[in-house]
Parts: sequence; C-alpha cells; structure tokens
Amino acid sequence: MNRKLLLGLVDTAAFLGAFLVAVLTVGTVGAIGWIDCLLCAGILYVTLLVARLLMRIYLNVWRYASVEVFIKMIATDAAGTLIGAVICLIVIGWGSLATTLFAGCLTAMATVLSRLFYRYHRVHKYKNIDKDKKINVAIVGAGAVGVQLAMELLNSKTSHYYPFVFIDKDPIKAGKRIAGIRVLLENEETLNYLKQQPIQEIFIAIPKMTGEELNRLRDYYAATGCKIKIYDRPISHLNDDREDGHRMIRDFRIEDLLFRHSLEINSRETRSFYENKVIMVTGGGGSIGSELCRQLAKCHPKRLIILDIYENNAYDIQQELIREYGEQLDLRVEIASVRDRARLACLFDYYRPEVVFHAAAHKHVPLMEHSNCEAIKNNVMGTYNVADIAEQYGTERFILISTDKAVNPTNIMGASKRMCEMVIQCRTDSKTSFAAVRFGNVLGSNGSVIPLFRRQIEQGGPITLTDKRIIRYFMTIPEASQLVMQAGAMAKRGELFVLDMGRPVKILDLAENMIRLSGYTPYKDIDIVEIGLRPGEKLYEELLIANERMSRTENKMIFIEYDTPLSREAVEEKLAILRNALETAKGELESEAIRKAMKEVVPSFRDPEEINSQKKELQKQGCVK
Repeated sequence: MNRKLLLGLVDTAAFLGAFLVAVLTVGTVGAIGWIDCLLCAGILYVTLLVARLLMRIYLNVWRYASVEVFIKMIATDAAGTLIGAVICLIVIGWGSLATTLFAGCLTAMATVLSRLFYRYHRVHKYKNIDKDKKINVAIVGAGAVGVQLAMELLNSKTSHYYPFVFIDKDPIKAGKRIAGIRVLLENEETLNYLKQQPIQEIFIAIPKMTGEELNRLRDYYAATGCKIKIYDRPISHLNDDREDGHRMIRDFRIEDLLFRHSLEINSRETRSFYENKVIMVTGGGGSIGSELCRQLAKCHPKRLIILDIYENNAYDIQQELIREYGEQLDLRVEIASVRDRARLACLFDYYRPEVVFHAAAHKHVPLMEHSNCEAIKNNVMGTYNVADIAEQYGTERFILISTDKAVNPTNIMGASKRMCEMVIQCRTDSKTSFAAVRFGNVLGSNGSVIPLFRRQIEQGGPITLTDKRIIRYFMTIPEASQLVMQAGAMAKRGELFVLDMGRPVKILDLAENMIRLSGYTPYKDIDIVEIGLRPGEKLYEELLIANERMSRTENKMIFIEYDTPLSREAVEEKLAILRNALETAKGELESEAIRKAMKEVVPSFRDPEEINSQKKELQKQGCVK
C-alpha cells in the first residue's frame, strides 16, 4: 500500500478515536447535538489536514525523523486546531470550543505516538534480524554524528553492521544509553573490554578532526586488533561545515594522516566569477587539469574547453563530465599541442576564451633531466605561445599552474617552470590579467609517490625511497584545484600566488603510514629500501623565494609573493638564449648546452648537490630537522 495513503488512514483513525473520546469526555452531544458534533469533526479534520499538507508533514521519512520534525508536527497540529476551533465557534457556537480543543490535543498526541511506535517497530524489527550474522562494531563518538551512524545501522535492513557500544571522552555520557546502546568512557579499561567482546570493527564518528587526532585514535584502537574505519564525508565534500551532510563508512586514507587541518575553502564568490564565462584549460586531461574541469563545471560556465595533446586522458574527463552534466554543460574537447602556435591561434580565434588555466606541462623530474630539450619546448615555449596568443585574442585572465620546484630549482623541470613564471610576470602592461599559482605535490596525481608506493605494497614490497630524510609538501587534488580557482579570481597584474601547503611531510613517515593502512607492519611485512637521490632531486622543497616580501590575501591559505618582475625585453632576451640552446642541442639526447643556458636565464638554478650539502650542514648545526 502507498506509504502516504497508509499514513492518512492511520491519522484518520487516530483523529476519529481522539474526537470520540473528546465528545464522550466533555458531553458535547447533549450540548449541541449529533449533527453539530459531526460538523465540528469535519471542520477540525479539514483544518488539521490542510495545515499538515501546507507544512509538508507527510513528506518526512519517519524512521529517520529528528526531534525538530516532531516539534514541527505538534506546532502544525496546534495551529490547525486553533483555526478549526475558531471556525467551529463562528459556525456552531461556544458549545463546540472545549470539544474542538480537546480533540485537537488528543489527535496530536495520538499521531506522535503512532510515529514513535513505527520508529520503535522499525528499529527492533531490523535490529534482531540475523543479528548473529552481523558484524559487531564500536562507535567512537557519541555525539550527533555518532548517533546518526548508529541510527542508520539500526534502521537499515541491508546493513551488515550492528552498533554494539558507544565510546566517548565525555564522562557525563559514560554509563548512559543512547538509542538503547551503552556508552563507555574512553580509557584503558574500555580498551581491555573491547578486546574481550565480539567486536570486529571500530568506527570513528567524530567531525572536524585533525590528522594528529585521527592518527592518535587509529593507533590507540589498533591495540584491540579490530579493523578501524571512519564515518566521514567523501573527500570532495570534506570542507562542508554542515554536520548533517552525506557521510559514508570508509577505510583510512593517507590524506587523513598528513598532520594538518583540512583546508577550509569558501568558493561561493569564486564560483560566481567563473559563471557564464568561456573557459579553456590546457592540459585538461591531467591530474590538476581534469580536477579543474570538474570544479569549473560546477560553476555553470558558458563554455568549457579542454585542450590536451593526449587524447586518452581528454576523452576520459570528457565522458565523465558528459555523464554528470549532459547537455547542461557546453563542453568542447580539442586535441592540440601548446608548441603549435598556428593551431593555438585557430582555437583562440574560434572560441575566444575569457579565462585560461594553463596546466599543460612536462613535470617528471628525472625524465626531464634526460630529455631536457623537451622541457624547454613544452614548458617554456609552450607557456610563451599560450600566453602570447591569449593576449592577442583578448583573454581576460590567464592563470599559470606552477610548482614549488621553481623555487631555487635544482633540476631542469623546476628551472623551466621558474622561467614560465617570468614569462607570465613580465606582462604587467597587458589588458589580460596574468598570474601564476605555485604549490607543492598533490596526492594521487599521475607520477606522484602515492600510486608508486601503493603498487609496491600490492606487489609485496619493498617500498623504495630515494632518501629517508626527504620531505615534501602535500595537498589533495580538489584542495589544490579550488585554491587555484580562487587565486585566479583574485588575479590582477602579474601576481605570483603561493598556496599554504601546511606542514611538510617526511616521505619515510608517509611510506610507513601507507604500509600500516594496508594492514601490514613496516620493516616486518613490507621493507623500506633507500636507493639514493634521483638526478635533479633535492632533499626538501621550498614554496617561497628567500628574502622576498609576501602578503596574505582574503583567503588565509593564499599568499602573494612580491617578486620583482622582469621587463618584456629582458624575458625575450632569455628566451632567445634558450632558442639558441635548442638549436645547438639538435641531435643530442641530453644536452649540456640546455643546462648551461638554463643556469644563465634562471640565476637561482643550482646543482642539487650544492643545495643538499647545505641542508646536511644545517641539520648538523640543528637549524633544521
């Protein structure tokens, strides 16, 4: 039977019973007669029904109804009763008033009791179905989120879990019961209790936790031998402040253990900036480029153009966005190289993009050390081509995706990106607003350390580290992309934006945590082997150029670095040096001429041995860890 129809029948029966009790109690029949009694009942029934329909009471799913929903229903019935009483008073007279008010109160009480009985029936119906076959779980956190999880598990007939006990740090809650589930205080006694009970998994259901807190809880409860999971939002919704947002039970991710707060990103103003604009993303099929496309698609652009040389990646993000948005998004995909000026000019002439995100680049450090000519052609000359043509065709805003490796670079890739920044920064006189955004490593991006470690763990190890002392800054791909978009919305003239990447992470700690998350013990089940630094690699990365001024923007996670830009003429001279080096390097696999030219045009470019030796000396002196 239809749920709404069934509820209507139950409520009608409750109303008739309540009205009959009211009539017999007050003695209404003797005062106004049966006909007026029936008229009074009809009026009250209609006013209650109309009030409930207007307040959408019947749209609630009652097995999940909160206290607020029940209060709303009582208030609705009170309003319907008062209106009905007034109408009865006018039509019938004073003899109907007591019966109407009493019947309305009894109806509200009977309706609430019917809903509570339904909830109780649902919970206990599924609570005891195959209880012995369900997995007993302990829920850490007896607050709103933990109770939400417990109710979901109790109310779901498909759930494989049974909430056995709550654990909370609040001594006021300890010893009490919530939703019929006992609450224990978090201490060693409870830890020993968990070891003795048939509990197989522990769910952490505490909102807005730092990486340190999550790591502590994971290590603390790992002593029970239970599998530890989190009841949390999907990673794309981690910055949602609402406690009632969508959550899911999931395994720990390495993102959870980076020892920093998740970035809080307010994107309302940012989204309005990109709304109804024609936007192009070069390298739109890559890790950052594709995530930028996902985030930009949410902003309702007039048209989104994905430009990439690699058709497979471009096709993947195209199909994903088509599935998500269909015809609501005007999406175009163009296969082109940023080295091809004629092709770029054709595309810019046709689409006239108002905003360009330039994410196309070669980024793999050791490969670019070997194929250094390609780093210059693609990164430097490619950036020059796109920036130049964007300027010619009236693009309003151009945002370059840069990297922390551009700061005091020790490799060709980093030096090439520093040169890209110079190409952008020199255009302060342009009608196009140019800006560069610099940030560190992104978790899970193509060629990053996370996928490599994951594959090595799946193969039984060992995990290979270039150096156990190496440290890096990390950020999730969605965080980086949203901050890039915010910086792009702020851009005016040649700014170099730097994203606050939080605390640097020791790669050795990262490897050990990934092994533990996979259910293994470091150095026992999976070994970690040091293989030496790769060509062009340094022990640590920097995000800010030393001795340069910087200021915080409205977003506390975005800074502007005031690096004095070169003139266009000076940049053109540097580009001429690189073009000559490319001519000299023709026919060579790995050209020393390119390295020499890069050192000439990027004065901060030094050999990694020099930087790393300085780091070691500082470590000896205790200046750095």
